[in-house]
Amino acid sequence: MANVNGLSEETIKLNFTHENTDKFKAFPRKRQEVLKWRGWGYNDSQFDLDKDNVACFKGSRYPALANETLPKLGPWFEERCDADMNLKTPCRERLNIEDYPSPICNDDFIKAVEGTGIASFDTEDRVVHGHGQTIFEIFDLRYTKIKRIPDIVMWPQNHDEVVKIVNAATEFDVCIIPFGGGTTVSGAVSCPEDEQRMIVSLDMTDMNKILWFDEENLLAHVEAGIVGQDLEKKLAEFGFCTGHEPDSMEFSTLGGWVATRASGMKKNVYGNIEDLVVQIRMVTPQGIMEKKCQVPRISAGPDIHHMILGSEGTLGVVTEVTLKIRPLPEIKAYGSVVFPNFKAGVLSLREVALRKCAPASIRLMDNEQFLFGQALKAGSTPFWTKIMDWIKAFYITHIKGFDPKEICICTLLFEGSKEITEEQQQKVYQIVQKYGGIPAGEANGKRGYTLTYAIAYLRDFGLDMSYIAESFETSVPWDRVLDLCRNVKLEIFRKCKEYGVKTRPFVTCRVTQTYDAGACIYFYFGFLYHGLPEPLKIYEDVENAARQEVMRNGGSVSHHHGIGKIRKQFLEKTITEAGINALKGLKQAIDPNNIFGVNNLL
Repeated sequence: MANVNGLSEETIKLNFTHENTDKFKAFPRKRQEVLKWRGWGYNDSQFDLDKDNVACFKGSRYPALANETLPKLGPWFEERCDADMNLKTPCRERLNIEDYPSPICNDDFIKAVEGTGIASFDTEDRVVHGHGQTIFEIFDLRYTKIKRIPDIVMWPQNHDEVVKIVNAATEFDVCIIPFGGGTTVSGAVSCPEDEQRMIVSLDMTDMNKILWFDEENLLAHVEAGIVGQDLEKKLAEFGFCTGHEPDSMEFSTLGGWVATRASGMKKNVYGNIEDLVVQIRMVTPQGIMEKKCQVPRISAGPDIHHMILGSEGTLGVVTEVTLKIRPLPEIKAYGSVVFPNFKAGVLSLREVALRKCAPASIRLMDNEQFLFGQALKAGSTPFWTKIMDWIKAFYITHIKGFDPKEICICTLLFEGSKEITEEQQQKVYQIVQKYGGIPAGEANGKRGYTLTYAIAYLRDFGLDMSYIAESFETSVPWDRVLDLCRNVKLEIFRKCKEYGVKTRPFVTCRVTQTYDAGACIYFYFGFLYHGLPEPLKIYEDVENAARQEVMRNGGSVSHHHGIGKIRKQFLEKTITEAGINALKGLKQAIDPNNIFGVNNLL
């Protein structure tokens, strides 16, 4: 094993003969041409400041904000977050490839995979594939450097090529880290700093085809590297959908959904990823793991799908998945409801869930998020719309008596047949009115739903202003939702003060998914880090304290983000020592030499 000399800028083509002409491919192999190398999302989309230091959104991909001036965002940011729009922390403008060493090269492995797909030793490609989207990784990219990056990036073109790569890695002791969209917020694709072997980042996004679909049984067999929005576009051409829409669906892949046990915004109708999967094909160092029949259910011992779902790249790489599909919904109707307070909203959502009339998506935002939504209203709003908004606000606050400091909003999305959606709407609006909710219109519901994809860009905007912010999530029984939300917020405030954060932190939450037995709660928090000696350490300590408070209040370690590396310390408290030993035994049986040495979970 030796360092490669002169290969840091070289892209090698290993006798590749396949031609990828997929018009739906989300991004090229050099994804930095389309996606940010130092933050979230597309290069042409971002929150920024205009020449008058007024916040704006640049880019036309998100209709709710497209190229809009946002005059209320700056004042909201300073008032509610104790931020300072004039306090800039500029980051590096380019990726300093000279900061990174030449790659380690296992010559025997390289010879063994000759003729297999495309590979790159290019430093930019390696850096881009060496991180996900945690605040720690993005902070390093912006201000220092990633400590360990892959030595080579490989793009297999089909299942057989993955088998060849994994077999060669097993034979010659090379580490493989599967890579999909790179959207993980758990550190799941970062390279272990002490890994001395050659590390291969196995980018699956060239494997992006629907291999077949079955109209009679409503199934589609799909390569695991397909990006979520591309999968839906392709299926829609034939009148079908999966309905799986995580917040990251623009960038995350089917294989990533399986590996992290993902959940989507419309799970009430379509289910979580474990409800959609019929068959999974995974390549491991011990061979192919899959069921030998595609049936709706099988009783044959423990379900091997549940060994694969949530395995987070530690056992193998998912190559193909058979999914349930549905005809495109006849009706897609948005709605929204204003509640007098968060408690009324939670009680309403609980009854909607228990009466089994939940729409495809129902999400409740607390008062802080409600006010934040108002701050994202565009400066170019038509005069008549402004008048109508004023009338609605006057009615809610002066006639109905809602306290602006307590108001919460719920967004709704109904999908399905005309009969079913009309029945759902009737039942839901009856329930919310019982708890004091007031219907607030389709436009607010649609805007709130679509803003989900754009607000992720605010994290990087905050960093430009010396503001560190991130999110985490949990699931919790209904009877503990209110206590958990209150206590976790208080713990974040307390810990920020204890760790020397001198300004008021921003803390907010929302209910994003509902179940018979409970709900998923999403928290956001941030603070001004200017002048703090170790902002990342403070953030880590505060988040860990918040997660401990979550678990003390009956919440889970995660609802859909997974464990990765940053939550490993909490796993033993979640599944007991016997469960940990079972996972270790599974790892030893399937990957005894730690070829998939990403070091997640354990």
